[in-house]
Amino acid sequence: MDPIDCTPPEYILPGSRERPLCPLQPQNRDWKPLQCLKVLTMSGWNPPPGNRKMHGDLMYLFVITAEDRQVSITASTRGFYLNQSTAYHFNPKPASPRFLSHSLVELLNQISPTFKKNFAVLQKKRVQRHPFERIATPFQVYSWTAPQAEHAMDCVRAEDAYTSRLGYEEHIPGQTRDWNEELQTTRELPRKNLPERLLRERAIFKVHSDFTAAATRGAMAVIDGNVMAINPSEETKMQMFIWNNIFFSLGFDVRDHYKDFGGDVAAYVAPTNDLNGVRTYNAVDVEGLYTLGTVVVDYRGYRVTAQSIIPGILERDQEQSVIYGSIDFGKTVMSHPRYLELLERTSRPLKILRHRVLNDRDEEVELCSSVECKGIIGNDGRHYILDLLRTFPPDLNFLPVPGEGLPEECTRAGFPRAHRHKLCCLRQELVDAFVEHRYLLFMKLAALQLMQQKAGRMEGPTLLENGGSLSSESKPEDPPGPEAGSEEEGGGAGGLAKVKELAETIASDDGTADPRSREVIRNACKAVGSISSTAFDVRFNPDIFSPGVRFPESCQEEVRDQKQLLKDAAAFLLSCQIPGLVKDCIEHAVLPMDGATLAEVMRQRGINMRYLGKVLDLVLRSPAREQLDHIYKIGIGELITRSAKHIFKTYLQGVELSGLSAAISHFLNCFLSSYPNPVAHLPADELISKKRNRRRRNRPPGAADNTAWAVMTPQELWKNICQEAKNYFDFSLECETVDQAVETYGLQKITLLREISLKTGIQILLKEYSFDSRHKPAFTEEDVLNIFPVVKHVNPKASDAFHFFQSGQAKVQQGFLKEGCELINEALNLFNNVYGAMHVEICACLRLLARLHYIMGDYAEALSNQQKAVLMSERVMGIEHPNTIQEYMHLALYCFASSQLSTALSLLYRARYLTLLVFGEDHPEMALLDNNIGLVLHGVMEYDLSLRFLENALAVSTKYHGPKSLKVALR
Repeated sequence: MDPIDCTPPEYILPGSRERPLCPLQPQNRDWKPLQCLKVLTMSGWNPPPGNRKMHGDLMYLFVITAEDRQVSITASTRGFYLNQSTAYHFNPKPASPRFLSHSLVELLNQISPTFKKNFAVLQKKRVQRHPFERIATPFQVYSWTAPQAEHAMDCVRAEDAYTSRLGYEEHIPGQTRDWNEELQTTRELPRKNLPERLLRERAIFKVHSDFTAAATRGAMAVIDGNVMAINPSEETKMQMFIWNNIFFSLGFDVRDHYKDFGGDVAAYVAPTNDLNGVRTYNAVDVEGLYTLGTVVVDYRGYRVTAQSIIPGILERDQEQSVIYGSIDFGKTVMSHPRYLELLERTSRPLKILRHRVLNDRDEEVELCSSVECKGIIGNDGRHYILDLLRTFPPDLNFLPVPGEGLPEECTRAGFPRAHRHKLCCLRQELVDAFVEHRYLLFMKLAALQLMQQKAGRMEGPTLLENGGSLSSESKPEDPPGPEAGSEEEGGGAGGLAKVKELAETIASDDGTADPRSREVIRNACKAVGSISSTAFDVRFNPDIFSPGVRFPESCQEEVRDQKQLLKDAAAFLLSCQIPGLVKDCIEHAVLPMDGATLAEVMRQRGINMRYLGKVLDLVLRSPAREQLDHIYKIGIGELITRSAKHIFKTYLQGVELSGLSAAISHFLNCFLSSYPNPVAHLPADELISKKRNRRRRNRPPGAADNTAWAVMTPQELWKNICQEAKNYFDFSLECETVDQAVETYGLQKITLLREISLKTGIQILLKEYSFDSRHKPAFTEEDVLNIFPVVKHVNPKASDAFHFFQSGQAKVQQGFLKEGCELINEALNLFNNVYGAMHVEICACLRLLARLHYIMGDYAEALSNQQKAVLMSERVMGIEHPNTIQEYMHLALYCFASSQLSTALSLLYRARYLTLLVFGEDHPEMALLDNNIGLVLHGVMEYDLSLRFLENALAVSTKYHGPKSLKVALR
């Protein structure tokens, strides 16, 4: 065996306290940029005069070659040639040598030997790179660190940035894109068979990713003050903008619209609730019902909502336009038969109850959505719905209602708690989980009662007591002993099957079911809160507990049942979902590694981030507290950075553009540096004159004239963070400075820096930061390179490809690897068809394919697929995303199987470094990582090094799995 260098860098050895930042983006020291030309730009002699147009001249270019030769080039209908123009004298006649070229490259090759040599090398290098390094991603992914790049002169870049881009309109030759028409036309494409559906989904995805890019650029232009408002005389906060056929509004409470719901705080939250509603209605995809293209952009402390424009909406008043719903939160309400018909089709999948409300004239109006949901028929004849912020029912744990008590589980946990706004709703995942839970309960209750009937022990009153008590008193998670009945009969599964059959018979209403069976189903339906007495059908009324919404007298019983259902759902979240999450974490069924993956795991179970404090409380009280150490650490880090983000948002709104980098570096110093009294550097002009400030009332939203940010101190910031954590998350942090937080909770400053940067869009210089120095602040103005937008949008799905993928996974789980592999390959082709080459779901597909090939012994194919998965994950998720770390670990395994030991070690070292940066040493995943490193080092006879990693793996495994676990035995 050839000797290989397998010495790991010092900073990734077990026990190392060093967390360098520079290795995050390794720089190629040998690489030097190849210069082909010094300048290539459009000439000042453009456009060609009329007489030259008639000679076929299209445009003129000005070039300075690497040899410092200045030339003017004519691009004509016949090709490219040198002309005799200079910077000050126009002479379109051909210059010598009179050489006509069909391509510009061919002409430049003739006049510049350096260009000829370097351009060939450049093309060769580009071709050698993997295609996945070159292909654009559908949505922009920003990195929170960047190396110092030299700003080279580039006239093409300058023209691209400023030619009619940022002014009042973006000009594409001939027209601007009609985003609304494009978004709606693609939805109207036929979808009867697979080819039609693929074409439709590809068109939807393409238009949506283009719209998201345009909306993001427009939102940045709005905040930077480069777009003129359509109501320039209004106060800055109330201004609205139109740019490139997209409507932009700011996240402030305009005209006291949200006065009763929390003012500006509610106005800030409403766009994300609305986006969730748009996402949901798009997923249901009812023909004839249209939603607006919606993108929410957080940039420089402001929230901007970008929406496509309904044709004709700007020519008429909102009062005339709205024919369904309410424009004043339920005072005046309208309905429309066509809207009821369309929304009725969405009500079953969305679990929304068709209900009646009273308008201002005490007339009953029927709705199939919340009152805020507005229906507008555009000039194009399409039925649009907008303002979907209350698509899901309210979360009663955060909405105290006088005279309404919550179940015991809620009051025990300290609920209801008044939140800072009244737009808190349950997540769709929670509604689905709750209904699923109720369905199982319904089946068990009916099975129990059928068995009691069968055994001849059934008496009418008992059944009714059982049925009536559950919805009002029994806990939703405690069915009255169906398991006992099932065991007694010895045929629980058979009993449930009979119930299912019986329920279907009764639902079809063909009269074959006997009355006693009907009674069983009726009582089970009543017990679980079903709106139907013949079939299981649980739905929510989204207007229950909405301020200002009144219900008719005739619906009072239904309203009472709906209120109880909402209380049960709130209790279900606390007594089932949160304990379920903690249980999954103890069993390592989920392994979050950073704040984003923890948030994702919570949201998958329908737990909103405002419950993070409750999750952490439960972790603290858990008997297996030590096994949840990693969850507690991630949770505390997330709680601190989210609280800091809330403060940073308002802090940044008070900063004018020239002081942005000074303000951000000052905030980061107060947040993370051990330096006790950092001083903010005010922009120079702020120190000279204050006289002109009076004239600056109406300025773009990002141009506040406030220097209050400069007086912030670390003590004040951390005091505010602790207050925010208590007020928002109901969690008491025991720290007054960053060093105390690090000490008390075992956090890392580099991890907190990563989290806050990703959440707020800060990009910092890639260098080593001295956080712990007490003699100088960690950050200077020059360390803040940029601030980028944080974008929320709808992700259109490739439905057929997803079904193939799920079927493939199911086949693999059943042990049919070959069939599974074929289905996954088919899914990969369909994903590529819809999304193009780069997407998160394609990444998952490639990973599974690689794994299957590895299991089946085809290591070369496994290696090829996994390498693509790594490259794609870096591009679409980020170079240090936990998903990318996983991909590195899999690639290392396949390299090891293919006897590429040196590469396998390098990959494992990289994965370990990223894990240390993102979380730290003490993570369950680290045990697997160190075990693998130890085994590979053992294989290359590096026994001392191997032992260090294996001992660490054993220590981490023992901590998280217990000393008697099989995993510990195997270590």
